[in-house]
Amino acid sequence: MGAMRTAFGLAVSMLTASAAFAQGPAAPAKAPAIPPQPVVAAATAAPANGAHPLTAEDVETFLDGFVPIAMSRGGIIGTVVVVVKDGKVLVKKGYGLSDLKTRKPVDPDATLFRPGSVSKLFTWTAVMQQVEAGKIDLDADVNTYLDFKIPPRNGKPITMRDVMTHTPGFEEAIRGLITANPALGNNEANLKRWTPKRVFDAGTTPAYSNYATGLAGYIVERVSGLKFDDYIDQKILGPLQMHNSSFRQPLPDRLKPMMSTGYLDATKPPVPYEIVSLPPAGSLAATGTDMGNFMIAHLQNGKFGDGQIMKPETAIQMHETARSVMAPLNNMRLGFYQQDINGQRVITHGGDTMAFHSLLTLFLDQNVGLFQSVNTTGVPNGNFRQALFEAFADRYFPAPNTDTPYDPKLAAAQAKQIAGTYVTARGAFSNWAAVGSLLGQPKITANADGTVSLNMMKDGAGFPKRYAAIGPFLWREVGGHDRLGAKLVDGKVRFVSTDALSAIIVLEPVRPGINAGWLTPAAGAAVAALLGTVLLWPVAAIVRRRFGKPHGFTGQRLKSYRAVRISAILLLAVAGLWTFLMTTLFGPGGMEKMMAMDWLLITTQVLTNIAFVGGLGVALWHLWAVFKGPSGWFGKLWSVVLVLAFAVLLWFAWNGKLLAIGTNF
Repeated sequence: MGAMRTAFGLAVSMLTASAAFAQGPAAPAKAPAIPPQPVVAAATAAPANGAHPLTAEDVETFLDGFVPIAMSRGGIIGTVVVVVKDGKVLVKKGYGLSDLKTRKPVDPDATLFRPGSVSKLFTWTAVMQQVEAGKIDLDADVNTYLDFKIPPRNGKPITMRDVMTHTPGFEEAIRGLITANPALGNNEANLKRWTPKRVFDAGTTPAYSNYATGLAGYIVERVSGLKFDDYIDQKILGPLQMHNSSFRQPLPDRLKPMMSTGYLDATKPPVPYEIVSLPPAGSLAATGTDMGNFMIAHLQNGKFGDGQIMKPETAIQMHETARSVMAPLNNMRLGFYQQDINGQRVITHGGDTMAFHSLLTLFLDQNVGLFQSVNTTGVPNGNFRQALFEAFADRYFPAPNTDTPYDPKLAAAQAKQIAGTYVTARGAFSNWAAVGSLLGQPKITANADGTVSLNMMKDGAGFPKRYAAIGPFLWREVGGHDRLGAKLVDGKVRFVSTDALSAIIVLEPVRPGINAGWLTPAAGAAVAALLGTVLLWPVAAIVRRRFGKPHGFTGQRLKSYRAVRISAILLLAVAGLWTFLMTTLFGPGGMEKMMAMDWLLITTQVLTNIAFVGGLGVALWHLWAVFKGPSGWFGKLWSVVLVLAFAVLLWFAWNGKLLAIGTNF
């Protein structure tokens, strides 16, 4: 569910509204075993204004030339693309395979893909239906509709408007988010098991939340009197003739043979059918054709065929009501996020599971929709969703660049002002998963050529994008569409984001005390100091024995000498346990394995308190013993080094919440 691409952030981003996907051409990679697709040159001459005619013939020509190449470069096994226009499906195409073993091709009418967080649009549609029915007030405390309580923060409750605009203020929650166990897909049970801590006041800070979406689905269930799956079937899928789609987990037997297999890449085993623990946030499986029906309904303000799933004014409210924290960057609508391009009003939503990656885009003024989904994660920076979206927009709705030159001196000063290290608002803050914020802090760099770069936003080759100044604290991607902007409060940078992120995630300047610029190398040096101390302990003993020169330590000096080295061994062993746990979490079947190892997690947390807190105490005792008795300059110096090493690592563990005891994350 978005946007981080660090090792820890990868798991956090499952089912994200994936606006932060790779943009531009994909990086070259070995092509997977898929049938060759023809590369067809554009046959239709462009009109004088540069726009190609948006016809079925031209779109099919464009897709046949673009998609197979992008799939090959990105290591994608199967893809579906659907384009709708003026209430009809204009083009629907399947490329590649839905299953490598059987060599079954992708069929837009008969192959199901997992749209991930695009599923949220169905949940938000259900919410707006209940708003229309007078059963949900967008600005009422959500506790009005619940049988359990969401605690306030600073006296402020959460409203459905906060939920729909991803500003409820929850920290991230990833435990069991995607598993292979159908028993773990109970939305109500998972919502009540643990409420993530509220870390921001409601309505103030975009921080994408799957938990909040699960909450919205549960509220729909309670106010409508229908189970969520039944509601979606009866009120949305049925009226839209989406007969080959379902939120149910596992899939109904009729649909199972139609489900595409998911892959991390063509060289790895298939991913099992992914169970989403908060189904309203991402459990949909659907064909491309069915997704076309959903786009048509929204483009026609709720109308599909002879039916109407919501009143036009309700649909318009959903599409156009904005909550903007990062103006003039893209803002969040009621469930959709803005992704304007080339002067076109565009609303969109992306989605990711472990294997499937999707994007639904509506060009509101053109009555055009584009849906795309792939069944493979593929190579890094090889996801072509944004590239296809931008290429489509540039081909059919081109517009001249209207950016005006910006004062170079002001640009340089403002680039210097925003340069630095940041932390993403979407993250864990109260449990051990907070260590991800220490290990993966985004960084903005002021480049020598006057541009700025944000290292978490990569081009197709994997390099940080460069942004050139186009206005006060506003930059445009060089050769691209994305913008980067900063929001200042009292002359200081409060938030930074980009068009691709701003609706759902902002970045905050990191506190100096946890800035990875110094903390990461300091922690590395501390580990090296402890490791050196441990490794040299037996070496020194062997040398002393060989040359018959005992160190002469006695009493407190001898005891502290041994104790500090034993403490170093314990701390390094605990660090190894944390490495094992994190490696397990991000390995095959990691979430299930982690949930089966709660005992080890608790044990590691207890040992962390003993090793890190106790270790610093022992190091201070050793320092006292060294300086109290006779000792050479190196012994005194190294006793200080050991105190600093234990102190730095304790500071890291404290801020990474590794000392917190609990299994929720």
